[in-house]
Amino acid sequence: MMLDANAAAPSAGKCDGCGAADVPLMKISLGHDFFGRVYDRLSPNADVSPKWYCDACSVEKNLQRDFRDIKGEFDKLAKGTDSALGQANQLERATLRVKEIAAMIAANTPKQTLLKHEDVSALARSLEARRSAAKH
Repeated sequence: MMLDANAAAPSAGKCDGCGAADVPLMKISLGHDFFGRVYDRLSPNADVSPKWYCDACSVEKNLQRDFRDIKGEFDKLAKGTDSALGQANQLERATLRVKEIAAMIAANTPKQTLLKHEDVSALARSLEARRSAAKH
């Protein structure tokens, strides 16, 4: 993940995730998604209303992005269309990542404003069932 070097944190303001004020803020703009694809959602030319996040909310945004990427690929797989999860190693990796996200949420590591424990747990069960079926 890279931070946009041209987007200095606002000197005043609050975190768009949790609302904390007077904390260092950052904008995640460039990098790669969970499957290694280029991620450029907030490029400076197209970003008309940037969101700024404190450290804790930045972690949660990354968890949310990984969850969204994995869920999108799982939905493709479930529909029988081409998916990155069609590769056994990617399915294994994604299953472990979703379990990790579920454990972090259960431990209340992120503030849980962006991810719902039920959604993460449901995806973890679905991935595990798919992975188990693929082994047989």
